[in-house]
Amino acid sequence: MANLNTQTTWIDAREGLPRDGVPVAAAITGRYPADSAEPENAVGEAFWLVRPMYFTTRHFSEDGTEHWDCFVDSDGCVRLPYGRADDDTVTHWAELPTLPGRATHLVLGEGVQPALQDAWRARPGT
Repeated sequence: MANLNTQTTWIDAREGLPRDGVPVAAAITGRYPADSAEPENAVGEAFWLVRPMYFTTRHFSEDGTEHWDCFVDSDGCVRLPYGRADDDTVTHWAELPTLPGRATHLVLGEGVQPALQDAWRARPGT
């Protein structure tokens, strides 16, 4: 029977970064824009949330800006590791879990249906 349990190990972004191209769960901190008639006085609400991203050693934004050692989300938003920027930074990261009941992130071709069937038959451990 396949094991559907997973464990997450968070890495402090100040202490280490993922390998180039690795998809990760990224814990991001920053401030939402504040609703204020005086934007220069608005500080917004602080947040800390998890988003799927990938890490890259070199990235070019749509405007041509070059970024080094950064996290990029599916919308192309670039976030730097904590301490390297003032806004919306990545405090921690974790590798994404493997597919349910597998030790890999990818199954292709004829192996897909048997892998899905194994996962659907499995139950999380207690």
